[in-house]
Amino acid sequence: MLKPFYHPHLIEAGLDEVGRGCLAGPVVAAAVVLPKEYTNPLLNDSKQLTKAQRNQLRNEITEVALAWAVAEVSNQEIDQINILKASFLAMHRALDQLTLRPEHLLVDGNRFTPYPFVAHTCIVKGDAKFMSIAAASVLAKTYRDDLMERLSEEFPQYGWARNVGYPTPVHRRAIEEFGPCHHHRMSFKLI
Repeated sequence: MLKPFYHPHLIEAGLDEVGRGCLAGPVVAAAVVLPKEYTNPLLNDSKQLTKAQRNQLRNEITEVALAWAVAEVSNQEIDQINILKASFLAMHRALDQLTLRPEHLLVDGNRFTPYPFVAHTCIVKGDAKFMSIAAASVLAKTYRDDLMERLSEEFPQYGWARNVGYPTPVHRRAIEEFGPCHHHRMSFKLI
């Protein structure tokens, strides 16, 4: 069972991103503030869940969260500033959209660019340890997966409906055969 909070008396937002290792599409981050008493035994790191479970959880999280937001940083921006900075920028953009100002941030991972005037704690594999980070993981992944499915309708040759932009053999072969498109991250080694 995931922990409900890190600080019992502070408004906490969980932060996670998805899409860092992809060759195409944006990096997406989510910020989620859950009620302290919220529990759901199904909630976990989004990578450990089925698509149906993630979609079910997304609906519940967006209904019960005190505040939530999803933000993206485009592949063009990633090429300009690098993927690590882009991941932090996506998290900051999600925080900028929250309707409730958090007093503390729980960040999945081991590094973070501080958000102005809000303390943070980095937690390695935090999406498998804290509910708010897991909730952010679910929202970010479902948003990005849906986006890549839509993009795959225009560019079916890359297999994004299945690989969501990750460097699978199918995706790499398609880049080799058809070349990259404007959704690819040109600063990444595509082949």
